[in-house]
Amino acid sequence: MATYPHTKMLKDGSVAAGDLKFDHVEVSPIVAAFRRMVRTLEFDVSEMAITTYLTAKAHGKAFTALPVFIMRQFHHAPIVYNVHAGVASPKDLEGKKVGVRAYTVTTGVWVRGILKSEYGVDLDKITWVVVDEEHVQEYRKPSNVEERPKANLGEMVAKGELAAAIGAGKVDSPDVTPLFPNAGELEAAWYRKTGIYPINHTVVIKDSLLQSDPALGPRVFSAFKDAKGALLKQLAGGGELAGEAQTLAQRRKVVGDDPLPYGLAKNRRAMEAIIRFALDQKILPRAVEPEAMFPGNTLGLE
Repeated sequence: MATYPHTKMLKDGSVAAGDLKFDHVEVSPIVAAFRRMVRTLEFDVSEMAITTYLTAKAHGKAFTALPVFIMRQFHHAPIVYNVHAGVASPKDLEGKKVGVRAYTVTTGVWVRGILKSEYGVDLDKITWVVVDEEHVQEYRKPSNVEERPKANLGEMVAKGELAAAIGAGKVDSPDVTPLFPNAGELEAAWYRKTGIYPINHTVVIKDSLLQSDPALGPRVFSAFKDAKGALLKQLAGGGELAGEAQTLAQRRKVVGDDPLPYGLAKNRRAMEAIIRFALDQKILPRAVEPEAMFPGNTLGLE
């Protein structure tokens, strides 16, 4: 699990976790932990990208998520394009190549969903260029996905090999610019319109542990809730903040006092949306209900 303002106190022990004792394993970048968990069940409890989790469950992986969502963000900002690619609007991406680290990367799923639902982009008319393998090895990508192992998204979009890229990070080129220069305004408007606050990462637990101790899910949920509560007090206090804490404080202006709502009830729209997008993008083989993704005794927790 990465160190966020809302997990730091759980990791350093300043917030007690009841009778639970976590032996934290530092993995950097944290996405490497997702792959290790999916492929070898290396950890008892692990942070995991939500789309990786949905894909893993579809392929029978033996862990289950809690309705604890420790990383989330809006997704108009991550897509950039080459100004010489003939892209005057999102629809102009059709017939072109767009890069993303891997097809099931959560940010990519959210961006593609927004492109289709808000701007009418036909995702099947785009060639999706991926540079890394999928965490879930059993997953088979759609036919309009092209592999470029270990290539650099930023370099490819700067050279014009890609018309656009999702999640390329900062690209040092005058030819590369955001597709949505007013992303912050669009994200706030999208939230007001849809009520969807995108989920990026959740927390999973091995099924064997949940089966041997059914109360473990609610106990781990409570530990994460308590750690988040300490952060919420800081945010409400109005003191000086920096980094991710400052970002979360600013996001309260859009989503309300709790920028990290836990529990299914407050996240149903986001779960329904990511499931719908994943199904439409040929990541999930069939629709699933949000309730099926979490232990039954955690569904009422907030």
